[in-house]
Amino acid sequence: MGASVSEEAPEPRKKTRRFPSITRDTARPEGGGRAAAGDAPAPARQWPMLTVLGLTGAGLLLTAFDLFRVGTVLIGVALLAGAVLRWVLPSVGMLAVRSRFTDMVTYGVLGAVIVLLALMAQPDGLEIPFLEGILHFTVTN
Repeated sequence: MGASVSEEAPEPRKKTRRFPSITRDTARPEGGGRAAAGDAPAPARQWPMLTVLGLTGAGLLLTAFDLFRVGTVLIGVALLAGAVLRWVLPSVGMLAVRSRFTDMVTYGVLGAVIVLLALMAQPDGLEIPFLEGILHFTVTN
């Protein structure tokens, strides 16, 4: 009857930095929060992802209208812009898929490869000797 409050309430568990042995949920990626305030409309909250998707869509549209080099370079630039946005902004919304480093490397490498291959694809473009040799080897064999 005369039990004190401290005896009834269990002690809170100490916070630990160790990973739990059983995972019960998926962790949000670093930077996976909203890019704008919560009271902003949905497109404004996801503007980094919409920027990358818009540039990619414009590149695909240009490619469809027979501007191959310009369109594919724009697609590569969109991925490079995604890498820069991931590096600069603390919160990028749905553009954050993995850790910041992994996202930056993935977007950057894919963007650079697409730009280089787009510049090499048509005549009078960029000439990189070892890549042209690899391309010639894969096409002829």
